[in-house]
Formats: sequence, structure tokens, C-alpha cells
Amino acid sequence: MSHTLEQRPPHGPSRPTGKRPHDAAPMASLDAESIRDAYRRWAGVYDAVFGGISSIGRKRAVALVNRLPGRDILEVGVGTGLALPHYNKDKIITGIDLSAEMLAQARKRLVGLQPRTVASLHEMDAEATEFEDNSFDTAVAMFVASVVPHPKRLLAEMRRVVRPGGNILFVNHFAAESGPRWWIERAMAPASRALGWHPDFAMEAMFEAEDLSLLAKETVPPFGIFTLVRLPN
Repeated sequence: MSHTLEQRPPHGPSRPTGKRPHDAAPMASLDAESIRDAYRRWAGVYDAVFGGISSIGRKRAVALVNRLPGRDILEVGVGTGLALPHYNKDKIITGIDLSAEMLAQARKRLVGLQPRTVASLHEMDAEATEFEDNSFDTAVAMFVASVVPHPKRLLAEMRRVVRPGGNILFVNHFAAESGPRWWIERAMAPASRALGWHPDFAMEAMFEAEDLSLLAKETVPPFGIFTLVRLPN
């Protein structure tokens, strides 16, 4: 599949009966402390369990970051640093994560990387960072949107710290809008929320209608279950 993101057309007529209604967007069930506890347990095995299925999405997102203009990059939810080796050397990466244990794994990964590629890693809440306004050219969040307690706050914070004319990127699973996968995702939702993953996480849980008309998006393997989206700031 081409790495080029196609521009999503503006909204057309209302969806036919049987498609996912806008009010189906779920609320995240985990608060910040619960997320810390979950990733404290997962930190040591995260790469082995999730690294493979998420690798294409991460590489696609970083490849897009590398093609976009600007040098200063914020990676939100940097985790164990799986994406860090793939950034171009002319990009300066600042990473944040809520989990100290995940960040410890990321720092181990920095050994052997170009020192100037990764500027710093911080334990920080993505919904309320400590950065000044307009600090970055691009902010990218990989597999984070459906885990944070308040997705709209996450987007607002990324907008605040990205310079006008910059870009905001997400790689995430977003719910199908219709068909068998929609029903499967809805059935899976109650059990999956206990793990901090929301198979019924709708784009409307994060983006307003005016944002949806501006999104460029690309489905990502395996099986198109993830989507890479770009929102100009």
C-alpha cells in the first residue's frame, strides 16, 4: 500500500441505517493511575507481545514524520522506544510517557543511537504536558488515543504544543463504521476495556466534525485494523 495519505472528503449525506451512530463512541475506562499500573506490569514483555503487530504502523508513522517539514518532533506515548531507531538523523525527538517503567526500557534502547536524534525522554501526562505553546513541528501518538482517559484533551494538548502549520499524527485502531467488524468490535468492547483497549473506539471520540473533514488517513496492516491519520494544525 502506498505511504501517501489520501485526503478525506468532507462529510456527505447522513449514514444509512445500520452504520455506527456517532453517540456510540466509548469513554475510556482507565484513569491515569490505572494506566500506570497496567504498563508497569507490561513493560518487561511489551515488545515481545505487542511489538510485532504494531511494527508496520509505527514504521509508517515515522516514515511520514521523516517526510514532513520541521525538525522538532514530540512522540506522545513513546513507551519502550520501539519507534526511536527509525527517525531520520535530522529530526530531534522528545518523547513522553506516563509509565516510568516503559521509559526505562526506552532509555536502554537509546544505547547506540545518534545522541542528537533523541533530545530527551520525560515521564509526563500527555493530556497536560509541561511544554510551552508552539514547541514542536510535529506531534505523533502511536497506539495511545484509545488508552488515555480523555482523547479530546489529548488532541487539544497536542494542538497547543504544535506550531501553526505543523502536523498532528495518530496511529490507532478506530472502530469500523459498518458491517460485520462493527458488530464484532461492539461485542468485544466490555472485556477489552478492562485491558485499556477499546475496539469500539470511534474517531468521533477524539475529532470534531470540522476535524474529520481535514483528516488525511491510511489503513495499516495487518488486516487494516489500524489507521494512520494526519491532521494539519
